[in-house]
Amino acid sequence: MDRISQVEVFKADVPLTEPFVISLETIETARNVVICIHSEKGLTGWGECSPYPTILAETQEGCLAVARQLAKVLPGQPVSALSQNLQLLDKAIANNYCIKSAFDMALYDLAAKEAGLPLYAYLGGINKGKLRTDMTIGIGSPEKMSATAKNLMEQGFDTIKIKLGTTFDEDIQRMEAIQESVGNRVKLRLDANQGWDLPTALRVLKKIAGMALDIEWCEAPIPAWNLPGLAQLSRLSPIPLMADESLFDHRDAVQHVIQQACPYFNIKLAKSGGIHNARKIVAVGEGAGISLQVGCFSETRLGITALAHFVLAHPGIQAYDMDSFLMLSEDPVKGGIEYKEGGWISVPEAVGLGCEYLM
Repeated sequence: MDRISQVEVFKADVPLTEPFVISLETIETARNVVICIHSEKGLTGWGECSPYPTILAETQEGCLAVARQLAKVLPGQPVSALSQNLQLLDKAIANNYCIKSAFDMALYDLAAKEAGLPLYAYLGGINKGKLRTDMTIGIGSPEKMSATAKNLMEQGFDTIKIKLGTTFDEDIQRMEAIQESVGNRVKLRLDANQGWDLPTALRVLKKIAGMALDIEWCEAPIPAWNLPGLAQLSRLSPIPLMADESLFDHRDAVQHVIQQACPYFNIKLAKSGGIHNARKIVAVGEGAGISLQVGCFSETRLGITALAHFVLAHPGIQAYDMDSFLMLSEDPVKGGIEYKEGGWISVPEAVGLGCEYLM
């Protein structure tokens, strides 16, 4: 029986190519944390998280401190005892889903390697071929966002995610400019990151619905705490709504279903605590007829590779927002998924995640 021998914790800062602006904050550098778990027989499991303080209530500094505490509970534990190891982490400290997602990722990578399987196969999935991500445009001037949308369309992206969430006038000007540059030739996904109150959200969404655009949905239009308001807005909005910041784990998923808050869920490993809990969200969503998307923060190809394996094991997930690597100025990862023109992604057949972080 192979056992965990050592856990290493690394600070991992990766600059973005340009500042990424959302309604909650501006990100210039991905301040991530990487976990490396070693086994007695020489196996290595890798995990990564990307803490956004305004969403996850975790910072890089806090994640590093908690990680060093969590690292103490794993040595000596069997690699194959995945559920038991995850329970040890939850027992050691409550909440802290973001940093726990990095441990979860590394433990799954390690367990899949011990089994001699790619992670998607270890999770019971098959490699159905290429996945295709959207590409996100951060908040900026109407002119810049319009030009970026046109450029992405010309690069072959068929779906573009638009960040909004400031004022009615500003957001409508942005969408009018995007209407002029791409019209309905690409699918658009909106994300306000909780930037509107309920009346403003309804006003904006009604106005945008009347434009010549192909809008799929709008994520997180109002503050995450206002789940009854999200349900009310969902009944009134001409554009379907997607839960994001209000949806962390499977317990949140159940509450969204009970309140009929929205028809779409956005699942992120860093919000849920990792693959183990994210699988439970999928089960709740599929059982309730909710459409599912996966999303990301500012992970490198390490974190997105884990997300891609997760997707291949859950065919009910139909939408992919897996573009964070495309915003980074460096690629500190060896192996893993490959990005192709137009947002296409291929997943490796190597055991485990099939990648490692170059420290």
